[in-house]
Amino acid sequence: MKRSSFVFLLFAATILVAAPASHAVLLHFKTHMDGPSEFPPVPSPGIGSATVDIDTVAHTMDVHAEFSGLLAPTTVAHIHCCTLPTAGVATTTPTFPGFPAGVTSGVYDHTLDLTLDSSYRLGFITDNGGTAAGAEAALIAGLLAGVAYFNIHTTAFPAGEIRGFLVPEPGILGLLGLGLGAAFVATRRRRS
Repeated sequence: MKRSSFVFLLFAATILVAAPASHAVLLHFKTHMDGPSEFPPVPSPGIGSATVDIDTVAHTMDVHAEFSGLLAPTTVAHIHCCTLPTAGVATTTPTFPGFPAGVTSGVYDHTLDLTLDSSYRLGFITDNGGTAAGAEAALIAGLLAGVAYFNIHTTAFPAGEIRGFLVPEPGILGLLGLGLGAAFVATRRRRS
């Protein structure tokens, strides 16, 4: 992705994060995970799905994942962001709180508070302004840009056995455009 596109999406995400309660946006992302989506591809029959819902007013991120058929027991899972084909971990490390370890199938459901430093990898915070708010804006921008992926690591595949890029629901991009359009009109009116 071109740097200018990512900067625009980071700006848009910052607007979403800073939006007042009357302009709340619920952002919904989903993915299908498998071995061939790993980099490099992994010959795993394992599959999974994940949804990530971000509430821009409550500053929370609900993470739900289901997986099965892994070749080896799980070790860690998290969201990577924001470069391709691989990226550093964005969310809490070494793994999501309470993620089931030592299993080949399972379900995970947890809500992270995006205002807390503990919801992110320290390096991700440092790389994005040194605050949780900067990390939140960068994560949302990466999710909107399609450069964030959910990754499940196992004992046989320490770099990851299955992964999938989180993609926004189609309506999110329309809402983003509408919100940015409204912000543009409001700015133009203030200048007139």
